[in-house]
Amino acid sequence: MTDRPEGQTHRPVNESPQSAHAPHSIILASGSPRRRELLARLGLPFNVVPSGAEEIVPVGLAPATVAEELACQKALAVARHYPECTVVGADTVVALAGPPSRIFGKPRDDVEAAAMLRALRGRWHQVSTGIVVVCAGDMWRDTVTANVRMHAYSDDEIARYVASGEPRDKAGAYAIQGLGGALVAEVRGSELAVVGLPLRRLAELLVASGVDLPVEPATIVDAWHRG
Repeated sequence: MTDRPEGQTHRPVNESPQSAHAPHSIILASGSPRRRELLARLGLPFNVVPSGAEEIVPVGLAPATVAEELACQKALAVARHYPECTVVGADTVVALAGPPSRIFGKPRDDVEAAAMLRALRGRWHQVSTGIVVVCAGDMWRDTVTANVRMHAYSDDEIARYVASGEPRDKAGAYAIQGLGGALVAEVRGSELAVVGLPLRRLAELLVASGVDLPVEPATIVDAWHRG
């Protein structure tokens, strides 16, 4: 996690669903701490209501489309309960070109996490984050994809990283903003798509939906560390 820049106020985020009934309030349909921290950078108050929706992965779709469809499932699951609110959903998938081509979500256990990291080792892969905004029955949606190259790390490094527990709830079994950043050699594209919430594109969708942002989307830098 990074410190917030001087002068930026983090408005309180309420995690109680009952508090999400204010007209036109924004809801983040995710319990992810990293998405919560990123959304707070936009300077808007919001509530957190994890969707709890079962993630049904569509078959036969491109990875970017899969990410967008899963984000849509999350957003709609919450929007059904809070139709008067603006709901933001997001989902991230990791895709490794074949043969065979594979799509990685969150690992089911440490064994699968280690297997994912071995498969990604020393190779390029794509990370796609789908983002969806639902408001008053309308929907705005898109996907942002970045290319990531991993270091040729050792089996011992994999074992130590898996033992840290960090990979357990991360798509592709690593967190670029955490200890997993040491495994990443290069990112081409939006770093925040890899983290899990590409802010610039999300800001554009929020503006399109009628949200009045205190920042211009074009000024947003899609990087976790903002020096």
